[in-house]
Amino acid sequence: MHLTDWIIMTAYLAGTVLVGVFLGRYVKSSSDMFAAGGKSPWWISGLSAFMTMFSANTFVVWGGIAYEHGMVAVGINLCYGVAAILAGYTVAGKWKSMGIATPAEYIDLRFGRNALHCYTWFMMAFRIVGTGGALYAIARLMLAVIGGEDSMAGAALASPQLNITILIFAVIVVGYTMIGGLWAVLMTDTLQFIILNLAVIFVIPLSLARTGGFSGFMEKAPEGFLAATSDQYTFLFLVGWVAIHYFMIGAEWAFVQRYLCVPSKKDARKSAFLFGGLYLFSPFLWLLPPLLWRVQQPIPDGTDADTVTRMSETAYILSCKAVLPIGMLGLMLAALFSATASMISSQLNVFSGVLTKNIYEPLAKNPGEKQLVRMGRLFTCILGFVIAGIAIAVPYIGGAAKMIISVTQVMVTPLLAPALLALFFGRLGTNTIWATVGICFPLGLLATFTEALDGTWIANKTFTGVTLPLLVIAVMLLISKREALGWRTITELTAQEADRETTQSSALPARIVGISLAVCAATLFCLIPLNDNNQGMLAGFGLALALLSSLMLHLSRRMRQTT
Repeated sequence: MHLTDWIIMTAYLAGTVLVGVFLGRYVKSSSDMFAAGGKSPWWISGLSAFMTMFSANTFVVWGGIAYEHGMVAVGINLCYGVAAILAGYTVAGKWKSMGIATPAEYIDLRFGRNALHCYTWFMMAFRIVGTGGALYAIARLMLAVIGGEDSMAGAALASPQLNITILIFAVIVVGYTMIGGLWAVLMTDTLQFIILNLAVIFVIPLSLARTGGFSGFMEKAPEGFLAATSDQYTFLFLVGWVAIHYFMIGAEWAFVQRYLCVPSKKDARKSAFLFGGLYLFSPFLWLLPPLLWRVQQPIPDGTDADTVTRMSETAYILSCKAVLPIGMLGLMLAALFSATASMISSQLNVFSGVLTKNIYEPLAKNPGEKQLVRMGRLFTCILGFVIAGIAIAVPYIGGAAKMIISVTQVMVTPLLAPALLALFFGRLGTNTIWATVGICFPLGLLATFTEALDGTWIANKTFTGVTLPLLVIAVMLLISKREALGWRTITELTAQEADRETTQSSALPARIVGISLAVCAATLFCLIPLNDNNQGMLAGFGLALALLSSLMLHLSRRMRQTT
């Protein structure tokens, strides 16, 4: 990499930490730490939820599927948009209407302490493994750029360089999350959204030019490459993927936290709609570079499976490396780190909030707010380094891609569907959780990770991951004759919250975004004399960011005047 790329990437990472330190001034209570004081603007919450779906796995896993299988990768990612829109219509406002601080508080009130512990440890295990895989992926991509394409040949092998890179990234993410709480998570997510899309949009016209435009791409694409489905990723898979992610986006704690941190039910719904709307068109942009790379660097006939996997995993970063001008590769790596940091920081904040508010606080003797904030930061630190440990261990457990997809299919609906549907049906109680988890988890694990059920209808992952848990819940609803104990509590909380005065959104996020955009614009202008080519594009993108910065700063002033 050029020295300029290193400078830009280092400056970005340092700036991320500084944003966290700055926002730490606004963390005065546990509500500020874990719910942003209920003052986050809806658009900040929506962009943060959008970025929570991202990580380096997006570029390694979905970029790899795009390179190997084609447009079906776009269809898979569009499922997230459909699921988010459905969640916005049905449940986003209901979460906010209860007046709770964390989603774990709802589990405790609705189902009881035992169910809370079940959810806490299962969700934590599920998400920590996923975030560990994402941290491993960004470290591996970083080393691939530094060492070149050949460095990925031993992608399954651990190395001291890889471990050091993982630890450096872990320290950065833990640092700003621990200090700045949910405010830091929301703001860095928003900044990361801007940087990520800036870098990707910059790559697209340059890659298209190398391919001969869209017409050249269409002509050179392999047979079936532009189809919406494939033998492996069928229409039934896509339907199941929408259902799984409806329950994830509607009830998974990192997303629910985005509905709780805004001022009103209307804002919660708008944040979900923004998330879904962005996901209905943006996959066409993000996944275009690896699609174009397949035409530029086709898979030779007779290539062995391991080589195909290596080529797929590196397709995204190598397509960027081939066309980006000096300085922009560093920005792209910053974007890749940003996406991963967004996912990790969201999970750190959610689970440190659960451990602090729902595990530590009931056990402590009337802890003060300062003590809760300190414990929240301690739990953030501990969880962060557990994730780093898992990332270091990934090469020894066979890689993360298959594990992440399979575990998502097995765990999400059985774990989250009872909690989400219990928002609507008062007769669903704790027994529903035990029945769903107790029946679906074992069968799902057997179907996914063993051959014991091969050849049977139970082996279908859509059945065990979606249909079966919904059938179990339906049966429990039919046989339950009484209203669950926690239903009355939730109903009363909702009634009380309806009478509470709505808070105002903070003007701070718009100001920080505006200043950050101005810095990005100035950076692009500074890159112009360092590049002989693409000077017009750098100037154009810089001007666009400068105009957007002016708009955000104007919005910030209007909001301050209003409040």
